[in-house]
Amino acid sequence: MSTGLKNKVTLITGAGRGIGRAIAETLAAEGSRVVVIARSTDELDDVVATIKQAGGDAMSLRADLSDPDAPAQVMSEVRRQVGPVEILINNAGVGSSQNPKPLVDFDDDFWKLSMAVNLNAPYLFSKLALPEMIAAKWGRIIMVASINGKVPALHGAAYTASKHGMIGLMKVIALETAGTGVTANAICPGPVRTAMNQARVVYDAQRRGVELAEIERTATPMGRRLVPEEMTPMAVYLASEGAACVTGQSFNLDGGLVMSS
Repeated sequence: MSTGLKNKVTLITGAGRGIGRAIAETLAAEGSRVVVIARSTDELDDVVATIKQAGGDAMSLRADLSDPDAPAQVMSEVRRQVGPVEILINNAGVGSSQNPKPLVDFDDDFWKLSMAVNLNAPYLFSKLALPEMIAAKWGRIIMVASINGKVPALHGAAYTASKHGMIGLMKVIALETAGTGVTANAICPGPVRTAMNQARVVYDAQRRGVELAEIERTATPMGRRLVPEEMTPMAVYLASEGAACVTGQSFNLDGGLVMSS
């Protein structure tokens, strides 16, 4: 059955590597016109080249999403070059592994950076994309949140708070757009093999005084971490015509780590 994604303009933030890149490549393979956003030009160039070599349609824009003016600049350029965004995937994020500390010692600047990228940027992108989606009576907003939007991450106050906020923002969007043809949902990954998660694994191993292999073995009830490609089928589904009745939901993709919402 067709996903209905052919020629849909899809904007994916944080798409230079990891989960964002995997989703970009998969949606491009489904026929979407993909726009990838990240800070690293080299990574973006590689993603676009990979997609085009496979016969897909992709362009890239470099942006630092800690800058509050970046979302408006990105959206303006996407409209100019491709057209209105029909599928918005808010994936870019700052992880707890970048500066983990107990709350009493937490770095205030890191808190502000985490909120800017993890929560403020999705808010601004969604606010900018929604009017055209509502007018077209079709749109998809997908938040790549985290299981830490439901359960806490030790020494990760900013990450935990921002991901809880991201899920809350998604629910408000879903409520306010219900019946318009626009849906909003969240994917909540557990431990996935990405550069960001690897730094967290190293931190947890050092903190607990155990080998990396032990952290890996106990990461999920399945006895392993996940891989970015395991996140993509849910992204395709939520973006598709077949998910028109699904909104306001947050889906754990976590190897059974969190067994309730």
